[in-house]
Amino acid sequence: MPAWRQEAGDHECPLDLPEPGFTPVADNYEGKKFNSPNDAVQRSNGDLFFTDPPYGLEKRANDPAREIPFQGVYKVNGKGQVTLLTDSISRPNGIALTPDEKTLIVANSDPEKAIWYTFDLGSRDSLVNPGILMDVTGEVSQAPGLPDGLKIDSEGTIFASGPGGIWVFGKDRKLLGKIKVEGVASNCALDEKTSTLYITADSLILRVKM
Repeated sequence: MPAWRQEAGDHECPLDLPEPGFTPVADNYEGKKFNSPNDAVQRSNGDLFFTDPPYGLEKRANDPAREIPFQGVYKVNGKGQVTLLTDSISRPNGIALTPDEKTLIVANSDPEKAIWYTFDLGSRDSLVNPGILMDVTGEVSQAPGLPDGLKIDSEGTIFASGPGGIWVFGKDRKLLGKIKVEGVASNCALDEKTSTLYITADSLILRVKM
């Protein structure tokens, strides 16, 4: 069975009494079901940017039930209108917006193209000025993990899960260092004061005091 729902939506319920109640924000693109929406980031105006890799499908990219033949990065606005931003990334996964909401960063969880891509948001949110934050394809054989979930604090510091743990980039997008963890780091989150970093790594949930 797929691990993901083939839609992006809101799910509000208490942690101690979860219920399968979802309010879909978007469940298709041009009438075709998404592969498996994975990660998302919301802009201040309510627009939701999200990635759609094939990981939730039983046979992933080769699943016969797959309706969309590519892995997309999308935007859905408050009216539920879905826009495809790019279909050129092989395994789009983690996604984040810079504090000025002018640049989108997308992690590619592809061992042959383990890259954090950057795109400026142009007219009508078209992706322009494509760039590379860092290509870590050469690191994949040296440490477990791939570019996956990432978060950006209010100062522009980027915390990105990747080979070996969490990669930390300054607001100038230069590598500041790495937080090494055991297992495969898959995602991270910051508290409101940016004083604590939380990390998921295999069966572990880790906390790092900043």
